[in-house]
Amino acid sequence: MTLSINGTQFGQMVLHGAAAITLQKQQINDLNVFPVPDGDTGTNMSLTIGAAAAELRKGGASSVGQAASITAGALLRGARGNSGVILSLLFRGLSKTLKGHDEADGALLAAAMQEGVAAAYGAVMKPAEGTVLTVSRLASKRAVEAAAENNDVEFVLSEAVRVGYEVLAQTTDMNPVLKKAGVVDAGGQGYLVILEGMLSSLRGEPMPELDEAAKPAKADFNAFSAEEITFAFDTVFIVRKARTDIDLTPLRAYLDSIGDSLVIGEDDEAFKVHVHTNIPGDALSEAQKFGTLELAKIENMRTQAEDVAAGKKAQSVDDLDQVEEELESGPAAPEKRYGFLAVCAGEGLSTVFQDLGVDGVISGGQTMNPSTESILREIEKVPAEIVFVLPNNKNIIMAAQQCVGLASREVVVVPTETIPQGVTAMMSVDPGLEPDALLETMSGAIQNVSTALITYAARNSDFDGFEISEGDYLALLDGKLFGTDRDITVLLEKLAEKAGEAEFVTLFYGENVTEEQAQSAQELFAGHCPDAELSVLPGGQPVYYYIISIE
Repeated sequence: MTLSINGTQFGQMVLHGAAAITLQKQQINDLNVFPVPDGDTGTNMSLTIGAAAAELRKGGASSVGQAASITAGALLRGARGNSGVILSLLFRGLSKTLKGHDEADGALLAAAMQEGVAAAYGAVMKPAEGTVLTVSRLASKRAVEAAAENNDVEFVLSEAVRVGYEVLAQTTDMNPVLKKAGVVDAGGQGYLVILEGMLSSLRGEPMPELDEAAKPAKADFNAFSAEEITFAFDTVFIVRKARTDIDLTPLRAYLDSIGDSLVIGEDDEAFKVHVHTNIPGDALSEAQKFGTLELAKIENMRTQAEDVAAGKKAQSVDDLDQVEEELESGPAAPEKRYGFLAVCAGEGLSTVFQDLGVDGVISGGQTMNPSTESILREIEKVPAEIVFVLPNNKNIIMAAQQCVGLASREVVVVPTETIPQGVTAMMSVDPGLEPDALLETMSGAIQNVSTALITYAARNSDFDGFEISEGDYLALLDGKLFGTDRDITVLLEKLAEKAGEAEFVTLFYGENVTEEQAQSAQELFAGHCPDAELSVLPGGQPVYYYIISIE
């Protein structure tokens, strides 16, 4: 048994927990009850705690308070999606209690877990039963009781995990949606996988082995003599993926045909390429077919070889952190009072927001939730005293809200849950208003717009009275399932009928919709909405064939 833990042990526990959820993230994703392809709870929680693991590997935490502080800070900035934010809050409260302590016994750990629960509940406007909040609350309650029985960290944590799984099994009956689907809460499952991993570390069990091929690769390329260098330019770049499941095989084949020493490392959101080539511009152009270029650095290896021969230190582009440090600048100096930042996925949607006056666009959305840190980084680039952030996705709002107080300028989050709400909010901007009044105006404007979405079913399901088969087209209206069919035209017509009295209708068509198909959809809506001002624009968004704004 383990009576108490120090900073080193706590750090190892977090690393073990991170490895455990990374190994099981897909199983947690699959617990998503809604049949649309947005099951990313496991991915979000894995990436969130992965940020803490990366910081802890750097070392420097001798006390449990320091280790908990490093963990909480990294989780805060790395939080993705609502599940990631809640996870960060659970650890933030834990860090608050452990602050200043060299070691933690069972009672202190239990108290810290309860403080984490309080922090998480305090951040959620309407806590629902049958979620990770319920699981964490009752698990921490048992931890406190267990500490009174046996003030041993291992015993306390094992009891918290045991009761947590008992509560998790009950979440199916606590939530009608979970009950209908016959699954437990995904967030609760993820939290317990992490706690169980931490417990396994205490017990000396081996850390789960991860697929090395899935980890971003690092190459250590030695300098050659100038005469031996066939491909002159050492090229490194980072691209944010257009979608999480994008296949990089064609890119790999192309890059291999124009160079050598090719290494591609990737995670769910981005990929990093290292290649030696004589045509780096072509490499970058080809890569942009797979996403948005974020960072790039090119070095002439012949010049490097000459530097080495002359006894000088040659620059390297292999280290990702170094590349980011060199290319990222400090916070932008304010040049105006208000600035605006929008989250969206798709070149067309990005153009729409830029045309409406946003200062920056963060690539992200459904299945691609940006982290708090990535949002914060873009906020700092906006040259304004006050930055209004439009998340445009329900699962990104909490991550955006975590930036308040972290940025070097004032941050205001407009609670936009959809792209049409974000567009409408930007159209209502009056720069002459005071910040509170402007927020009220933008928030009020989004109440007047309805959002229709057409996507596909990622799994078989019986949901809201609809019997759904994998691959069916799904129509959603204001977040609720509106209809399902094997023919997308049937759903478009039903939505057009529903929008019959609308004054404004805008169709943003996705990356898998042709211009001809979009024109057909426009004609269909024109027939059912004769008095509406109708617009059809290429959004280029993944996941959704159509995003439809109805006012």
